Amino acid sequence: MGTVHFCRQSETNLLSWEMILPMRITCIKILFLVVCAVCANAEPASLQSPAEPIAVKVVVVSMYETGEIKGDQPGEFQFWVERMPLDEEYAFTAGEYPLRYNSRGILGVCTGGGISNATASIMALGFDDRFDLSNAYWLIAGIAGGDPADVAVGSAVWARYVIDGDLLYEIDAREIPSDWPYGLIPLGARKPAKPGDDVSQGWTVDTTSFQLNAQLVDWANHVSQAVELGEYPASLKFSSQFKGQPGALARPRILQGETLSSSTYWHGRLMNQWANDWVQVYSNTDMNFMTTNMEDSGTLTALHRLDRLGLVDAERVLVLRTVSNYTVPPPGESAAWSATAEYPDQGLPALEAAYQVGRYVVDVLVDGWSRYASRLPAVQD
Repeated sequence: MGTVHFCRQSETNLLSWEMILPMRITCIKILFLVVCAVCANAEPASLQSPAEPIAVKVVVVSMYETGEIKGDQPGEFQFWVERMPLDEEYAFTAGEYPLRYNSRGILGVCTGGGISNATASIMALGFDDRFDLSNAYWLIAGIAGGDPADVAVGSAVWARYVIDGDLLYEIDAREIPSDWPYGLIPLGARKPAKPGDDVSQGWTVDTTSFQLNAQLVDWANHVSQAVELGEYPASLKFSSQFKGQPGALARPRILQGETLSSSTYWHGRLMNQWANDWVQVYSNTDMNFMTTNMEDSGTLTALHRLDRLGLVDAERVLVLRTVSNYTVPPPGESAAWSATAEYPDQGLPALEAAYQVGRYVVDVLVDGWSRYASRLPAVQD
């Protein structure tokens, strides 16, 4: 009986292992598949948050590219990536292009064109916990239309104010009253405003006017005067057509002046008059419209929201717009022709100026980081 019992017990144990072993193998297979799935869906290293966020010194903001960010016809981002260089790439799914970085603490972003792209990209970057942007300076550097009364193609203009040109009432030009200069009216107003008019009694939103830190803008303009801007024969010839326009007839230069931001690519003499008036209405009569852009009010909106959360310092923002074309046509040409004409020298004078002038200021900030990390630079430095 003992022997028989032993055999039966062994059979029982054997049957138990025969049932248990496949179950264990199945569990191991399931665990392996789960691990594989997790690994397949895990964020790449460039998306994962580092143990400590990267402390960024300067963020360079560009707006558009014509194709790839390296190796082809340049847009606003390419010179920074290739020449600085910004040699490290970070995936940026919420943006339009990958981020670029280098070991000096300079981070580059290309937002995509237009106010909505700029706002979304900068907000996404501000919330990206891979980077500590709390102490960073921001250089927004891109090309622009320029008022030929003030600037020549290839000039570089540091903005004191960024003014939004979208938030308004508009009446088609064929229907405006005969005593109005144009059909663009401040929100809450009953007619176009003139410089010096008080528009605060109407209704508005808080993204119409952004004043940049005057000390920082003065300093950037001062130190960048060391940069020698290039001259381009085709651009000089094109500019020579603008008789009676002192800016266009002068050589390219570096100066301060206001920039007007709008999603609409406007053009022409009457619109240019509106731009000059509008900028002074929403800043003050000492300011001067010089450049147009299609992104900066969106970028500034995002930065001011992020500043509220302590993620960035909105007092450390610079806007550099360089002139690729004019906001009015040359004598003998229509506004319709001029709005769609090719830029002189394919925009290269402005692209080079944005990089050369911007790069000089970025280098000064980074090289002087022991001072500028804790305080804003000033002209007397």
